[in-house]
Amino acid sequence: MELTTSESISHQKEKRKVFLGGTILVISLFFLWALTANLLPILIPHLKKACQLSVLESSLIDSAYWIAYFVIAIPAGLVMKRFGYKKAIITGLLLAAIGAFLFYPAAESRSFVFFLFALFVLASGMTFLETSANPFMTILGDPATASGRLNFAQAFNGLGAFIASMFLSKLIIGKELKTGAELDLLSPEALDNYYSILFHKLKFPYLMIGGILVMVAILFMLTKFAVDHTGRKDGPEKRISLTAQPQLLTGIITQFFYVGAQVCVSSFFILYATSVSGMTEYEATNYLGLLLLSFMLGRYWGTFIMKYVAAAKLLWIYALISVALMLFIVLIGGKASLWAFISLEFFMSIMYPTIFALAIKDLGEETPIGSSYMVMAIIGGAVFPPILGYLSDLTGSIRMAYIVPLMCFIPVVYFGWQQHRKLKLNRGY
Repeated sequence: MELTTSESISHQKEKRKVFLGGTILVISLFFLWALTANLLPILIPHLKKACQLSVLESSLIDSAYWIAYFVIAIPAGLVMKRFGYKKAIITGLLLAAIGAFLFYPAAESRSFVFFLFALFVLASGMTFLETSANPFMTILGDPATASGRLNFAQAFNGLGAFIASMFLSKLIIGKELKTGAELDLLSPEALDNYYSILFHKLKFPYLMIGGILVMVAILFMLTKFAVDHTGRKDGPEKRISLTAQPQLLTGIITQFFYVGAQVCVSSFFILYATSVSGMTEYEATNYLGLLLLSFMLGRYWGTFIMKYVAAAKLLWIYALISVALMLFIVLIGGKASLWAFISLEFFMSIMYPTIFALAIKDLGEETPIGSSYMVMAIIGGAVFPPILGYLSDLTGSIRMAYIVPLMCFIPVVYFGWQQHRKLKLNRGY
């Protein structure tokens, strides 16, 4: 009897060890995709100079990256549903690594179109990771705490964002960046050498990221997971009905607008900061680092406060505050608006995972496909930046163009209020 009890305890310890190891690996994915997504605000001003682009043209960097989420999300969800989380994640890691490695020939060719293709391949891999990791985290414990658990994992996304903006950015944007007036003084040979340096600086960071992605893929191959199913049952394949799932449909629409707001806010921040304050791009990267540090801290705080405040209520309150901060950024501007950006990132931090968790709640075995639809909504990050870029080129004011993300926060306010009201009605008060 003692032997049986001892074996049982040993078995439980082994299960906890396997579960903990697998969970840590899944959480690492949230960190990894942040490294690539949060280098976009660095690539936009950098390639704008290297490839001599307009604001609208440079916004295609965002579009090439985020449109992959719309194109690849459903295939990723089907792979996940058919083969499980582990194989879908390994596929995503290897595909993303290929995209990162493509930056080397893109830099050699100095082709903006090649860079856009590399970004699309990289983002396609990341789509597999987000489609798999987000629902995976929601089933790793009590369904009632899914929003808080997903926010905890997403906090490591914030850490990756901070490292990308504060440290990796310095490997790309250096102090050698020159103004337009300085470039006019260079000889053709010196100018060509200058652009060669700008392209060359993109190689090492992305080769490093590609190598890390391959190593993590190998770790996933070698790791045994305590859970690797998606709730799929045998029998005829069911299709999710969005009309029968109004919460999911509203969540998809809200996520579309929210991601558009988030991408616009950060992607054009360096252009905004240099415009309203006169600082250099290199100096602006320090403020960008503060933005994403605030975002990371907001995720940790959000995870804590959701133990005491309902996720829907917190989303509603934070969205209202975000609208107020955006009004300051658009109407007032100036160097003080940079601190409004930093505050805004704190309140934005909980929105994506909270909207995601609320929208896919209670989908059961259809969670993978529901998750795919939610990831497809990330196409908002491809749609709204060109609109902002067009307005900026049209008006000559990047500040006024920020009315685009301001309008995008309004649906988030509505969704938060709707879900909070629904929770109150369900509780009978």
